[in-house]
Amino acid sequence: MLDTYQNLILPDLRQMVAEGDSHGVTEFCRVVHPVVMGEMLEQLSDAEVWQVLDHAELDQRVEIFENINLRRQTELVETLDSGRLSELLENMSSDDRVDLLTRMPSGRREDVLRMIAQAERNDIRRLLSYDENSAGSLMTTEYASLPADITVRDALNRLREQAPNSETIYYVYILGDHRCLEGLVTLRELILARPDAVVSEIMQRDVVRLYVTDQRENVAQELARYDLIAMPIVDAENRLVGIVTHDDALDVVQEEATEDAYLQSAVQPLDDLYQDSPMLTILWKRGVWLLFLSFVALLTAKVLDHYRIATESGHLADQAPPDLTTLILLFLPLVMASGGNAGSQSATLFIRMLALSPTDSLNSPPVVSRRVQMRELAIATMLGSALATLDFLVAWLVLDKSPAEAGAIATTVFAVVLFGTCAGTAFPLLFRRLGMDPALMSNPLIAALVDVLGVVFFYEIAMFLL
Repeated sequence: MLDTYQNLILPDLRQMVAEGDSHGVTEFCRVVHPVVMGEMLEQLSDAEVWQVLDHAELDQRVEIFENINLRRQTELVETLDSGRLSELLENMSSDDRVDLLTRMPSGRREDVLRMIAQAERNDIRRLLSYDENSAGSLMTTEYASLPADITVRDALNRLREQAPNSETIYYVYILGDHRCLEGLVTLRELILARPDAVVSEIMQRDVVRLYVTDQRENVAQELARYDLIAMPIVDAENRLVGIVTHDDALDVVQEEATEDAYLQSAVQPLDDLYQDSPMLTILWKRGVWLLFLSFVALLTAKVLDHYRIATESGHLADQAPPDLTTLILLFLPLVMASGGNAGSQSATLFIRMLALSPTDSLNSPPVVSRRVQMRELAIATMLGSALATLDFLVAWLVLDKSPAEAGAIATTVFAVVLFGTCAGTAFPLLFRRLGMDPALMSNPLIAALVDVLGVVFFYEIAMFLL
């Protein structure tokens, strides 16, 4: 769809801007969806973008600007004077403007904040104070609220006044003294209730809520768990400080999935899309982990060289058969692949399990974790046995290896599958225990360690059996 707009409509927009067709640009902003407008404006120069936005009504201008990606927003405001920028920020939704301000240099941010109304400025500073990975950084303060002691008729009248400045009015939060969260009523319930009924009679008192210090991925999990469209966020005194809507939670889900995909492939997560990230940034985020993994992989060469010297001229020369090195070199790829693949499977399953687990179960008693690990160990034993049996039969009957040689191959495969699975289970849990992302480099690190220990297992088992 975007390609269609870019190919068919974007040239017309460029021509209208070049010709100074004010009426045409204004109509263009009014008719085209803000999401599509935002995506198209990303293709224009800074000057062209502001020429287009200046022809839109303020509400349209803000909505279009919010649909431009964050990196491009940051570039655009660099050329904007503080007065126009403060006007734009005052009318943006609270969560979007905090995201933008977070990316701005501190000096520029302070200059702009001085020009914003005191109430808005206090709201922005409070949101900026929350940790970027917390629910507080994700929420908006634009929500609908009512007291509990008014009638439904009065409640609907107040909602009409609040609606223009609220992110959503489908959920209306009932607040008591000091803005403490006492209940919730939906717009549907208000419409269907008797006009003279009191709000306290129809509100839900057991409201699902999270705290400002909770991790932001927990918000997305709980929204999905309870099928909500917004989650109230409270402070330690149960005072409502904001809400997180489902669209922001979807962004978190996408960001977390992207981050896990990067980390599992030993790539430090990018702040922007790949095509929008500078080459030096990509080189650094990929190279630093590749260097680390290269040092681990060099251990494989060191171990191979150690056993080669030991079997040819060292203290193991009398124990090792003359064709041991040939056997190792022939079947070492099989051994490494079996252990690495088993470990990657286990790590992927456990990382996903931790990502999808409800908040309470992530800190479950050790006995629960042991039960899951024991089940994974049993699965690894069965998988290792099946692979070892297949490899034994193929090596003996098809490749004409002796039963002892085939046994060495099969035993080594069983051992590395068992080790790889244990590593794939342990690493995500260990990283989680240390407060790190469970996906952190699990698969590449497991593969590197299996390569090193696979060589050790193969040589030791082969010399013992042969």
